[in-house]
Amino acid sequence: MEILGVDEAGRGSVLGPLVVAGVVVPDNMLTVLERMGVKDSKRLTPNRRYVLARKLKKMFPYEIVVLSARDIDNLRAEGVNLNEIEKNAMAEIVSRIKPEKAIVDAVDVKPERFQNFLCEMTGCDVLAEHKADDNYIQVSAASIIAKQTRDEYIQEINKDYRKLGGIGSGYPSDPTTKKFLTNFTYDEMPDFVRRSWATVKKMK
Repeated sequence: MEILGVDEAGRGSVLGPLVVAGVVVPDNMLTVLERMGVKDSKRLTPNRRYVLARKLKKMFPYEIVVLSARDIDNLRAEGVNLNEIEKNAMAEIVSRIKPEKAIVDAVDVKPERFQNFLCEMTGCDVLAEHKADDNYIQVSAASIIAKQTRDEYIQEINKDYRKLGGIGSGYPSDPTTKKFLTNFTYDEMPDFVRRSWATVKKMK
């Protein structure tokens, strides 16, 4: 069986895009991925993620959905919350590929509810679990592609702001990111800043 793994990167970030990736892995390739050292992207160094992401893209069919900070702000202004934004992006990936089966990292506190939503939206057999990126190597592979893709966006943005000390990782807990945001008033924030985030809104 060929199974689609789906995961995201950048969900909680205040800067840059949310990236959702899906990669199709045949059962007979699981041991190959294990030997390659594929695991949840958070457990890998940036260099290792880069190498593995390039290999995975050459080896398997994959799809990526990128939602910019502006996309996210606009959707939230329309009353679409972050869970729904991510669910819809994951449904888009599953619908594009139409796999025999998909395994996704659940963003809903109730994985079954999330699973049922994706099954109904796509007509595919979907398994949704918390920590799927740890428990299923197909989802680990997707997490690597998603994280590497997002890292490349952040690196590209960072080039323009080195004189300000850089933008950091983009997450609200990062001191470099917090310092970067203080260079702007709310209305001056660059397009890659998620203005709907509480971290930024309180700067109004």
